[in-house]
Amino acid sequence: MNDIVLTGDRPTGPLHLGHYFGSLANRVRLQDAYPMYVLIADYQVITDRDLPGEIQRNITDLLLDYLAVGLDPAKVTIFQHSAIPELNQLLLPFLSLVSVAELRRNPTVKDEIAHSSQQAVSGLMFTYPVHQAADILFCKGTLVPVGKDQLPHVEVTRLVARRFNERYGEVFPLPEAMMGERPLLRGLDGGKMSKSRGNAIALSATDDETAALIRKARTDSDRLITFDETRRPGVANLLTLAGLCLGRSPEDLAEEIGYGGAAALKGLATEAVNEFLRPIRKRRAEHTEADVRQLLSEGNERAREQAIITLDEVRAAMGF
Repeated sequence: MNDIVLTGDRPTGPLHLGHYFGSLANRVRLQDAYPMYVLIADYQVITDRDLPGEIQRNITDLLLDYLAVGLDPAKVTIFQHSAIPELNQLLLPFLSLVSVAELRRNPTVKDEIAHSSQQAVSGLMFTYPVHQAADILFCKGTLVPVGKDQLPHVEVTRLVARRFNERYGEVFPLPEAMMGERPLLRGLDGGKMSKSRGNAIALSATDDETAALIRKARTDSDRLITFDETRRPGVANLLTLAGLCLGRSPEDLAEEIGYGGAAALKGLATEAVNEFLRPIRKRRAEHTEADVRQLLSEGNERAREQAIITLDEVRAAMGF
C-alpha cells in the first residue's frame, strides 16, 4: 500500500509563524512526495468551547492561509469535517472498540480538559481522540505529522485500527506518527504561541502589524545580544524567529548584532519577518473568497467519495 498523509487544523483563528515553521512548511514539502488529505476540523472547534465563533470566516481565512504558504489543491485534498457525514459515521463503530478507562487515561485529553473554556467536560471532548481516528482512517492514512503532544492520539488510532481488524477482518492500515524536527517558537510574550493569546504573528499580518507586535516582545536590558535560551528566553526567541526567516543560525545573528541591544535586535527581527511574509502576502492577495470556496467544495467532493468507500467496507466487514 502506498503511504497517505493526513494532517489538518481547527479553524479557530488565523494561522501564524509558529504554525508555518512547525507544520505548514513541512506539508508543502510532503505534498510533492505523497498523496495528502488536509482536514479543516470544524467539528473539533466545539470540543473545548461552547460556541464555534466566526466559523465561516475562520474557514475562509484558513483556506487563504493554506494557499498563501503554497499548498496546491491539485496535489492535496482539502476538506472539512462537517461536509463528510460518512467520515463522522465511523465514530460509532470506533467508539465500541475503546474503553472508557482508555479514554480517561489519554494524557492529551487530560491537558485539553485542564485548559478548556467549558465549565463541564463535554462528551465530544472526552471522545475526540476517537474522532481523530476516524479522520485518519477514513482515507486509510498511514503517515500523520504530529508534535510530541499529539502522539497519544496516533496511538488511539492504531489501537482502533488493530482492534477493528482483529474483530472484523483486515480493513485498516496501522498509521505511523511522523515526527519532524520542529523548532520551538514561543509567543512574543514568552509563553506558548497561541492564536487566542495575541502573542503570535499571523501569516496575514501587515508590515505595520508585524512591527507593532515585535516592538512589544519581551527582551531584557543587557545591550550585548547573546543566544541563551535558558537565561535570556525573550532575546533567544527573537533570534530564533529572525534566524528561521533568514535561514541563518541565531548564534550568528547575535554575533552580528553585538552591542546593538534590544532595539537593534527588534529592528532585525521586524525586517526579517516582513521580508519572509512578503511573498506569502502576495499569494494570499491573488485569491478571492469565491475561489477558495470553490476549491473547498471540490476537495469535499473528493474526500466524501473516499469516505463512502471506506464506510461501505466497514459495514460489509461488520455484517451490516
